[in-house]
Amino acid sequence: MSYTILGIDPGIADTGYGIIKRDKSNNFHCLGYGSIKTNAKTELADRLEIINQEMTKVVKEFKPKLVAVEQLFFCKNVKTALIVGQARGVVMLTAKQNKVPLVEFTPLQVKQAVAAYGRASKMQVQKMVKLLLDLKVLPKPDDAADALAIAICAASSIKI
Repeated sequence: MSYTILGIDPGIADTGYGIIKRDKSNNFHCLGYGSIKTNAKTELADRLEIINQEMTKVVKEFKPKLVAVEQLFFCKNVKTALIVGQARGVVMLTAKQNKVPLVEFTPLQVKQAVAAYGRASKMQVQKMVKLLLDLKVLPKPDDAADALAIAICAASSIKI
């Protein structure tokens, strides 16, 4: 059975997203990727609303069967962690509002699933995403590449 997965790398300045399809033969195909950017001069509540509105557009366009989001990992800056956590919350709420099941993965799980090594570098993960999705170039920006990796992790881990 083929299905579409939306991977999300949440952030307040830049929320990356990547949409993949897993076909009946268990091959992955990239349907699209990008990022939702918000301006630092914009009020936080408005930035969160922008993320919600843009994520809703992506969900309505691609109609994923599953949303996969990266769990908030250790952050040295508590203020940054709290704001990123708010962006994660908006992403999770958007999935819920659109009645799409949501799963979460740690960065270690994503790296393990994509690069077969939990401590893989960002570049190693990006190169594996390019290889696994048969892309001509490395996906940019980095947040979109990370989101594609999260979607691949979900497709490899979850049976729908």
